[in-house]
Amino acid sequence: MGCAAPVIPPPTGRGRARVPGPRERAGDAFFRRALAVAASLILLVALALAWQLASASRQTWTSLGPAFLWRTGWNPVDDSFGALPFLYGTAVTSALAMLIALPLGVGSAIFLTELAPRRAAQALSFAVELLAAVPSVILGLMGVFLLVPAVRAVEPPLSRALGFLPLFRGAPYGVGLLSAGLILAVMILPYITAISREVLLTVPRPLKEGMHALGATRWEVVRGVCLPYARTGIAGAAFLALGRALGETMAVTMVIGNAPTISASLFSPAYTMSAVIANELAEAAGDAHLSALIAVGLTLFALTVVINGLARLLIYRLENRS
Repeated sequence: MGCAAPVIPPPTGRGRARVPGPRERAGDAFFRRALAVAASLILLVALALAWQLASASRQTWTSLGPAFLWRTGWNPVDDSFGALPFLYGTAVTSALAMLIALPLGVGSAIFLTELAPRRAAQALSFAVELLAAVPSVILGLMGVFLLVPAVRAVEPPLSRALGFLPLFRGAPYGVGLLSAGLILAVMILPYITAISREVLLTVPRPLKEGMHALGATRWEVVRGVCLPYARTGIAGAAFLALGRALGETMAVTMVIGNAPTISASLFSPAYTMSAVIANELAEAAGDAHLSALIAVGLTLFALTVVINGLARLLIYRLENRS
């Protein structure tokens, strides 16, 4: 006669044995802390840069206050300084560059991913990436010897045809806002094209094939599938290019004319924030002049931070809406 197996009562909450969780390995902990330190260093460098710019430009902000941003005069001889002409030149040239480069860049990316043969797409993609690696001073030389004479020749017909608009009035100097905007468009076009192409390549093929199976044309596939799927990446490419346009120095300095004036005409010479710093920092004789130039640099730094913050907010909203 066999014995019945003893019944073991189920464990209660108090008597239940605790199972230890997985311990973090020493190597993983070191790697995590090292990455945290690296990320903190980046933030500390940015904060240190902002503090240094703010402390070095304290004289300008103390004497002029926020009015420095909308004052129009810039005369180092009389210690009269205002940043509005440089803000205006930076905004107009960057906006003009984005207006030209964004549709061309996105269109080029669509052509490379959807229409071009594979070999031609590979060759053209390499050429686009090579154009992004050209130093800005080389593009500036190209602008001086090729772009400026071409713009000088085109400005009189533009003035005759569109002279009723304030944008196309004035003497045909060749150097000015139009030339600066065009050279900036050439500089940021590779960034928009390359990033947009990489984003468009991530569009799932079954989505496009499903649209084609339903009888959609290539344009309908691009409009209905590719662009909505890749809009977040395209927005990121646009803001990255805008940041590059705002901070570009050498190429713009060589073709913009370097005149601290505000004019509605795209033919007029102008100045940007980065250009005035590059031209006058080494020649700043007085403390007031040096402080004003550093204040312009702090303004450019703050403008870049704000635009990058708005870009992150826009991309966050686009991701949540998708």
